[in-house]
Amino acid sequence: MPFSLLKYGLSSEYPAEVDLPAPKELRDSYDVVIIGGGGHGLATAYYLARYHGVTNVAVLEKAYLGGGNTARNTAVIRSNYLTSEGVRFYTESVKLFKALSNEFDFNIMYSERGQLTLAHTDATVRAFRQRAEVNKHFGGRTEMIDRQQIRELVPTLNLDPGHLPVLAGLWHIDGATARHDAVAWGYAKQAAKRGVEIHQLTEAQDFVVENGRVVAVKTNRGTVRCGCVVQAIAGYSSLLMNKLGIRAPIHSYPLQAMVTQPFKPFLDPLVSSSALHCYVQQTGRGEVVIGGGSDPYPLYNTRSTLELKEGLLAHAIEMFPFLANARLMRQWAGITDMTPDYSPIMGLSPLENYYLDAGWGTWGFKATPICGKTMAELVASGGKVPELIRPFALERFSRFQQVNEMGATAASH
Repeated sequence: MPFSLLKYGLSSEYPAEVDLPAPKELRDSYDVVIIGGGGHGLATAYYLARYHGVTNVAVLEKAYLGGGNTARNTAVIRSNYLTSEGVRFYTESVKLFKALSNEFDFNIMYSERGQLTLAHTDATVRAFRQRAEVNKHFGGRTEMIDRQQIRELVPTLNLDPGHLPVLAGLWHIDGATARHDAVAWGYAKQAAKRGVEIHQLTEAQDFVVENGRVVAVKTNRGTVRCGCVVQAIAGYSSLLMNKLGIRAPIHSYPLQAMVTQPFKPFLDPLVSSSALHCYVQQTGRGEVVIGGGSDPYPLYNTRSTLELKEGLLAHAIEMFPFLANARLMRQWAGITDMTPDYSPIMGLSPLENYYLDAGWGTWGFKATPICGKTMAELVASGGKVPELIRPFALERFSRFQQVNEMGATAASH
């Protein structure tokens, strides 16, 4: 066997499969230009090509594929939200995630592990009961569990952290994780196979607007004309929208996370506490990922800070005291574009052919498949908004029809 593998590896006819074609020059025009080469932009390109036959598509990424928030999140997938609109939307995303590895023929390492959200007060218990019923009604698998069930589910969890004893928990069976880079590359590979052009190191810098339409995108590599444009750039959403005079109530904040040295498996579910502003999960490699709330001030920066590190680790140790002896390996941050109601902005813009995928805050990764699918439907139909994303329109803020998901975070912001 070793000699066969060596012979295979050294053969001049080694059938290496290239995931992405070699870089090429931008064409003069495209039917669709997608700004942002993260999970959402690549998913939109893939669904356009595979299910709608729209292949004259360019994905423009100013850096490298999946290098923005797609690479900087903690890879949590869930659908246990507060509103009927949110639960329906994210439940569909979970369903799509489960089938992605087979659809791509590419392993995204999807792992259904469940998410446990801790309740420390009577008010939180009441709110969780309502949340569980909303989830059940709209297709999510979520239920309330008591202290004994929590103890059996997570034996290593401290149920009496300081002044905040755990009273009950919200157990979300559909909670899962997946490799975020694998999701991005799976979409990129399959989109490229179908003729989509993916241009890295290509920054959208400005636009040419005529008669209420974007007719061209100016990049650092030249100007390309377009039939329509999809914006999917996460934390920098408002900066690009400002160039077109599109007003949106978005403020961007850093969101930090960190990871410890690897341990033998001790934690299968994802455990979070909004009262402690902390969530903890263990990866397949044994590392413990620790995340929490976003920084308290707007900033376009992905730096890490000692202040947040110390506060976040203190709360993690309250939940799992033995982590006091763990060595911290890495700390990083992403940039979240937060809206007042903590729900995304999806769909039409004031410009006829410019479509918005923005305001994701901390939910972006878990919405990747359903966002790509619905945005592709929107583009392919020429602007007919799919029913599933209609509640997330930009105009909801002027109509005072917000979709309030403020309490649905794994750790309060």
